[in-house]
Amino acid sequence: MIHKSRVAAGAAALTAMVLLAGCTSTQATSLTGSTSTAKVEPLVLYAAEAYDANMGKAFTAKTGIPVKVVDDSTGPLLTKIAAEKNNPQWSLFWADGDTAFSSLDQQGELLSYKPNAPWNAVGKAIVPSDNSYIPTGTTVMAALIYNSAKTTSVPTTYDDLATSAYTGKVGMNDPSQSGPTYPFIAGVMNQLGGQSAGVSDGEAYFTKLKSNGLKVYPTNGDTLHALETGQINYGLIQSSAATGEVVKVKPTSGYAPKIVYLPKSTLLPSVIGIDKAIDKTQQTEAKQFVDYALSPEGQKVMQGADLAGDSLFWPIVDNSTALTQLPAFPADYQRIDPTFWGPLQAQVVTWFDSNIK
Repeated sequence: MIHKSRVAAGAAALTAMVLLAGCTSTQATSLTGSTSTAKVEPLVLYAAEAYDANMGKAFTAKTGIPVKVVDDSTGPLLTKIAAEKNNPQWSLFWADGDTAFSSLDQQGELLSYKPNAPWNAVGKAIVPSDNSYIPTGTTVMAALIYNSAKTTSVPTTYDDLATSAYTGKVGMNDPSQSGPTYPFIAGVMNQLGGQSAGVSDGEAYFTKLKSNGLKVYPTNGDTLHALETGQINYGLIQSSAATGEVVKVKPTSGYAPKIVYLPKSTLLPSVIGIDKAIDKTQQTEAKQFVDYALSPEGQKVMQGADLAGDSLFWPIVDNSTALTQLPAFPADYQRIDPTFWGPLQAQVVTWFDSNIK
């Protein structure tokens, strides 16, 4: 998820990361409190979360295990992972959307791990049956954020956005850059036609939106900027970015953002995957990182890093509660099958960028 602070977050991740060059002998502490002197290898965390650097630092302080954070948006990170397939340079990958992780799993790249986490009902629904990746929280895609100071029209369905009342006023993110956007597109396709006709029905729908003046921007931050500057009046973005905008903006006569959720919002879990190719030492360390992220302490680190963005997720473990800035979890939501929609990502994104952008 990349919003306005992503560039700054990337720089901060690289400067704030705790990295020991090479493998060193150090005292590591397990999450249970025991210590041992052993060769500890740095974990390489590819991440598209604003709290990634904070988590790397906190985990190192807790365990003594060094973490190198490589921070970027999800699209470029997936391209990097694909390019490194025969020589992976990552230990963990952390981003929003389980479709990409399901695809990596089907390519045999992920290590199965089942943490002993107290999942709540939503958490149980998004944990994969083969434990090939681990969800750490969830947002939904999309929230429809609109400028209530400039419009009184509020859509109630996705079809509304293709009507004349919304001509040239709607914006969304580019799925080749914004990790949350492909799951949103897949969710609309799933809602329109299911797995049998969803792709074709979805293509027809987004073609209608383009004909109605749909504008496409790289990421959440760019779409929000277009909303703030009056280029659009409605934006389809990630719920955390939309909530963050409402939280931080003092309404004026020209700009007063509000949010509505159209049926059905698609669950968008933040997900950690462990590279299957790493050695046994790193596998143990990576599992500790996952356990820490799901612990009460780790959840607080995630929630304290970006109060106008990525920290605004709904917890999926019973040992954590949502931040007070968050609205109630949307009642009308869907979980798309990542094993079906994941492998279609390249096809759908290529079509979108060729025909809708």
